[in-house]
Amino acid sequence: MATTTVSGVQYSGIWTMNQVNAAVAAGTWTGLLFLQANGMGGNGQLGLGNLTYYSSPKQVGSLTTWSKIACAQNASLAVKTDGTLWSWGQNNNGQLGLGNITQYSSPKQVGALTAWLDVAAGYSHVMATKTDGTLWVWGNNADGQLGLGDMTNRSSPVQVGALTAWSKISCGGSNSLAIKTDGTLWSWGKNNTGQLGLGNTTYYSSPKQVGALTTWSTVAGGGLSASHTLAYKTDGTLWSWGRNAQGQLGLGNLTYYSSPKQVGALTTWSPQLAAYTMSAGIKTDGTLWAWGSNAQGQLGLGNITNYSSPKQIGALTAWSKLNRMETALMSIKTDGTFWTWGANGFGQLGLGSTLYKSSPNQVGSLTTWSKIAGGSAFFLAIR
Repeated sequence: MATTTVSGVQYSGIWTMNQVNAAVAAGTWTGLLFLQANGMGGNGQLGLGNLTYYSSPKQVGSLTTWSKIACAQNASLAVKTDGTLWSWGQNNNGQLGLGNITQYSSPKQVGALTAWLDVAAGYSHVMATKTDGTLWVWGNNADGQLGLGDMTNRSSPVQVGALTAWSKISCGGSNSLAIKTDGTLWSWGKNNTGQLGLGNTTYYSSPKQVGALTTWSTVAGGGLSASHTLAYKTDGTLWSWGRNAQGQLGLGNLTYYSSPKQVGALTTWSPQLAAYTMSAGIKTDGTLWAWGSNAQGQLGLGNITNYSSPKQIGALTAWSKLNRMETALMSIKTDGTFWTWGANGFGQLGLGSTLYKSSPNQVGSLTTWSKIAGGSAFFLAIR
């Protein structure tokens, strides 16, 4: 049970997930937020104080104040409701932001600030925004992905420029993407497959604007080691660019593109996107679609066939949240249930086994899942 007021409306009793998410976003949530981890833990990325693998979700500590989560290849980051930032796992490039390269298997606070708003991670670099709209980065910088004008690694947060207008952030494997409050899209870092969307394959170590449009709403880099990008505009259209060897751009071919290309002509896509060597998106009618690499059944279509254009996963219209691991997808439905499919060699699907699944399977029976994030072969989730 919980009671709070969001936009003048008081909610109490048994909540829908939309009510929970609205309260969390508004900062008025008074219920409990449990952080769960699952899968490969060899670098301490599960935050459970050990290096053990788990094939079903385990709660990270006893705190109930987690708000935002992100996963690098083998590291985890989270923001609490008090605005503090925490990290754990692999730290060979300083990606934990703790001023060292020491690995940790339980959460450690990044500095003492209480102004962190959001966090995103690539293979081994991290971006984060503060409540004042500033953008901060740390970790691996071999390809200029930190946007600081050089290629020097950082093991603690460093501000990108002096702007206070950063709104949405996402990471490719070794590149970064961000949307400003004016709706412009910016990218920097590695660009060998055109993943920056700048019409070339030149690397940049400082932010460059992608075109001149001011209608970008959400961007999803491949994260981990992927090198293509998905983006959603305010008109409901979906766009993609970069690597396309497995058809992950959804354009019906295997051609690489270094500037944004519209995926079909539909204007019914929602901001829920996921990308690795596969891609996935949810439409406004609640249907779930996937395309690209499918060798581990990660498209959820009941087979292992690659597809170069979007294919609907089942016929349900109840999908709400979406994210990915390296070769697996996961989604939350509007009823708060949590579903996973794809590769499962480390138990990363949370199903109590290590068998891969080529169609969605429910993780347990809980109906209180709220947020999800995935690393190489592990996930974090808030309920």
